[in-house]
Amino acid sequence: MSDTPVKQQNTAAFYGQAVASFAVAMAATAIGIYQLQADAWVRAFLAIAVLYLVTSAFTLAKIIRDRQEVGQIVSRVDQARLDKILVEHDPFREPGGTPAGQRPQGLH
Repeated sequence: MSDTPVKQQNTAAFYGQAVASFAVAMAATAIGIYQLQADAWVRAFLAIAVLYLVTSAFTLAKIIRDRQEVGQIVSRVDQARLDKILVEHDPFREPGGTPAGQRPQGLH
C-alpha cells in the first residue's frame, strides 16, 4: 500500500492575487525610484539592485521547490522498496527456504 500525496493546486484567485501583488510592488518601487530626488546614476543603481533582488528571489524559490520535489521522489522510492520487501517477506519460511507446512517436491 502506498500513500500518494494529493497534488495541491492553487486556486485562480490565489494566483491572480499573487500576480497583482507582484505587479503593484514592482510598480510602486519603480515609481518611487523615478520620483527620488537623486542623480540619474543613483536611480539607475537602485533600479538594477531591485531587478537583481527579484531575480535572486525567483531563483531561490525555484531551488527550494526543486529540493522539496526531489525529497518527495526519494521518499516515494524508499516507500516502494519497503512495500516490496514487506510483500515478499514470509515470516513462516523455514531456514532451508521452504515455506512452513510444505514439503519439498518428491518427498511423500
